[in-house]
Amino acid sequence: MEFGYKISSEEHNSRDLVRYARLAEKAGFSFGMISDHYHPWTDKQGESPFVWGVLGAIAQATDHLKVGTGVTCPTIRIHPAIVAQAAATAAELMPGRFFLGIGSGEHLNEHVLGDKWPEAPVRIEMMEEAVEVIRLLWEGGLQSHRGKHYTVENARIYSLPDELPPIYIAAGGKRSAEVAARVGDGLVSTSPDDSTIKAFEAAGGTGPRYAEVQVCWAEDAETAKKIAHEWWPNTAMGGQLSQELSLPSLFEAVAENVSPDDVAESVALGPDPDEHLRSIGEYVDAGYDHVYVHQIGPDQEGFFEFYRDEVLPKLL
Repeated sequence: MEFGYKISSEEHNSRDLVRYARLAEKAGFSFGMISDHYHPWTDKQGESPFVWGVLGAIAQATDHLKVGTGVTCPTIRIHPAIVAQAAATAAELMPGRFFLGIGSGEHLNEHVLGDKWPEAPVRIEMMEEAVEVIRLLWEGGLQSHRGKHYTVENARIYSLPDELPPIYIAAGGKRSAEVAARVGDGLVSTSPDDSTIKAFEAAGGTGPRYAEVQVCWAEDAETAKKIAHEWWPNTAMGGQLSQELSLPSLFEAVAENVSPDDVAESVALGPDPDEHLRSIGEYVDAGYDHVYVHQIGPDQEGFFEFYRDEVLPKLL
């Protein structure tokens, strides 16, 4: 088992993200997952720096923390040929400790160039072809690709790392889990339900299984509930909203119908280490072997002290 820290690009500016990655390493987390958004989920969250620039800074600020994108979308906003080059550079800057996490994206981020937002089966199909393009370019030399969704013509990535990074694929259902098994080196998910893992393994998937658990440490549980509701109401928005809404203002509008108790159903709250251990344990019991913790809200320093002293020692 390994335990990691969610480097939340939607809530923190680029300098703080680098600082928190360094603090995560010092606190005893073995890896970090950094989100890649063009927009935050809500205007309250208020940040969204360019992930590839931040990764370069994190590479220089940390010594042994493994870091990956959690997750990037290589299909619409950024062409997979560019993601292939960016990821190769990140892996060169962090030898042996960078991994590429990819997903099929959200309308929130992918609409910004005016492209059509495809239906889910098409997005998954595009993601699978994008992985094909990335792996082709990582072979080195001049490469061309003419597929259903992407064209690459006489492209070569000159700066390749000695060790290529693994590709872990985000999945939330059977279809995407099967793609993760077919073309990925591992799985990323957000639910303690074991159905995605079962679909991944039934399709022949192997490799590490990553999952995100959401928490809000604070001096007391009621304060934590208030903070989590204020900063991350989107955790309680079910269905396909996270994929289909196109603007932070729309998430803000839906958030008016989300109560603090709704958020509390999926977030470990407060200063009781047993509450945090229980939530993490749900993911471990479901079969995930890499669990990363998202501390909601601005108080990251208090969270790091709490996990360093009271949670991680009971996990490691």
